[in-house]
Amino acid sequence: MTPNLDVEGCSLREATERDAVCGVRPGRVAAPSDTDALARVMAAAHRSGLTVTPRGGGTALDWGGTPRSVDLLVDVAALSWIDHDAGDLVVEVGAGTPVADLYAALASAGQRLSFDPVRRGGTVGGAVATGVSGPRRLLCGALRDLVIGMTVVRSDGVVARSGGRVVKNVAGYDLAKLHTGGYGTLGVVASVAFRLHPLPEALCLVSARVSSRSRAEEALASLRATSVVPSAVELDWPAEGPGRLDVVVEGTPAGLQARAGRTVRALAESGADGPPTVSEEVPGDWGLLPEEGTLALVTVPPAESVAAACRVVEVSGAVGASAHVRGSAATGSLVVSFPPGTDPERVRLAVDGVRSETAYPLVLLRSEPDVRASGVSPWGEVPGLGLMRAVKDALDPGHRLSPGRFAGGI
Repeated sequence: MTPNLDVEGCSLREATERDAVCGVRPGRVAAPSDTDALARVMAAAHRSGLTVTPRGGGTALDWGGTPRSVDLLVDVAALSWIDHDAGDLVVEVGAGTPVADLYAALASAGQRLSFDPVRRGGTVGGAVATGVSGPRRLLCGALRDLVIGMTVVRSDGVVARSGGRVVKNVAGYDLAKLHTGGYGTLGVVASVAFRLHPLPEALCLVSARVSSRSRAEEALASLRATSVVPSAVELDWPAEGPGRLDVVVEGTPAGLQARAGRTVRALAESGADGPPTVSEEVPGDWGLLPEEGTLALVTVPPAESVAAACRVVEVSGAVGASAHVRGSAATGSLVVSFPPGTDPERVRLAVDGVRSETAYPLVLLRSEPDVRASGVSPWGEVPGLGLMRAVKDALDPGHRLSPGRFAGGI
């Protein structure tokens, strides 16, 4: 018998291959018109015992682990709205709101969400569900640190709210942080409240080439010894050729000139190969990850960022896999990209090698289909897995939300 999902305010259709989640084709696609309709369709799916996976812009349907099943794909694109309280530097946003639309609306009021997107075309809900932050996490924190409230629909259709629209809200448990980076395994995000920052009056990007690990480490040490407070310090370390450091400094025009000058001198007098270049804007692809190929996230102590990048490239190269490492040198959050079409066995050997030889945690964010089919573990060894499973049992007792997309089969 076909489950009855005919609820008010929600359209239904049969799924196609374009709706596949990590290669798993859903049975049907539901598109609720608002949070109430989302709650109704989730309650109907609960009564029928269906597995459910949410979708925002669809830009991360190949991220995370392979779900064991997807009976129903819930498309939250219609949950698109922005409620901006400029006076309190707070905004509440529907999960289906495109990130680009949010940024445009905030910029018109001279404010911003200090989060650099890592994918083009994503939605607020998708950014929260995957939880990966871009370069400016150094100054303002990761995306999870900017969340002050969240509305989530549980697996049984109950609407739950955590936090609020006040920056110093202390009521209840901070459940929003559980859902940030949870890949929709604990609930379906309906809306998010963020704290904001004023748009800086001026920006300066200082870039320097560094040809070796020692020179890169010298440059970073020299930068740390200054009074400059950068918004981002990005390391770009390709498989071949010199690396690069990109330092972003933001502030008022008068103060920025002196800080940018100190940044240039710090890099030029230490490890830079040639004079650093200076720009008044970041490139159009700033913070964006490659749209093709396998991606992995490696988390290391900040002081070991350069050493870790070099070691990842070495270990990968030794098994015939070309790895490009980029990310925040000052926070130790590094992304490894393997070119599209890289032999899956070489990717597996590189991943296993990094995990065993460096002891750095490595998580596969996105795997090409052949890599996924090779059986390489997306997560590796996960500390605290028992606690994570207990949280899953508490918030999704039937294990029906995106089953298998998170660590340990959660």
